[in-house]
Amino acid sequence: MSNKYNDSTHLTKKQIKEGKETVEVFHDLDESALKSEKFIEKYAKQLTAVFLILVLAVLGYFAYQQFVMVPRNDKATLGYLAAQKNLALGDDAKALGGKSAANPGFIGTYQEYKGTAAGKLSAYSAGIIKFNEGKYQQAYDLLDAFSSDNKILMALKYGAMGDCMANLNKGDDAMKLYDKATSVSDDPFTMYYFTRKAGLMAIALKKNSDAKKYFEKIEDEYQDFDAGASDAYIEMVKYFK
Repeated sequence: MSNKYNDSTHLTKKQIKEGKETVEVFHDLDESALKSEKFIEKYAKQLTAVFLILVLAVLGYFAYQQFVMVPRNDKATLGYLAAQKNLALGDDAKALGGKSAANPGFIGTYQEYKGTAAGKLSAYSAGIIKFNEGKYQQAYDLLDAFSSDNKILMALKYGAMGDCMANLNKGDDAMKLYDKATSVSDDPFTMYYFTRKAGLMAIALKKNSDAKKYFEKIEDEYQDFDAGASDAYIEMVKYFK
């Protein structure tokens, strides 16, 4: 009986070693906890200040969004829609605005609310109107101020900026912008359209290798959109070196 009891309670060397390791782990944990408590006690004021700064920063961000940005976005949207209405009525000058607080138009809305989506879109619309007026540098600067997460709109922006450069006799810059327009969008028709414009500009600049690259791309990837419009150019560039 006694032998059975002794056998069941006998600890092996391995069990003793594991027990010591467990005790050491808890000892280390106790020391770490003690050090942490002392650190917190020592720097309590500084830690509290940092925590309060973080809380105030978060609250300030949400307050800014709620009480500043939301009203600004609303006002910018109203300004943009009013200008868009005048544009639809054919009154480009009134749509452009910018001459009085009563009629901010696209220009005034952009200048007053640059950080908002409607403000940025107003810059784009103003740029298109300026382009139609033949004021290409002003148009370029306004278009350059526009940005969006919409890839097609960004492609149209760079394409319109390319048109501005072309009209300012800056063909190299125009071709680069048309090329950039093809790369920012994944819409096939948009990519085809600006690839063709880049190719035509390359021909005008006598940049034969670039022209060949663009029209070969149309032949390989965009024939469904081209409807034969580039056939003559495609044949021509085949002889380019």
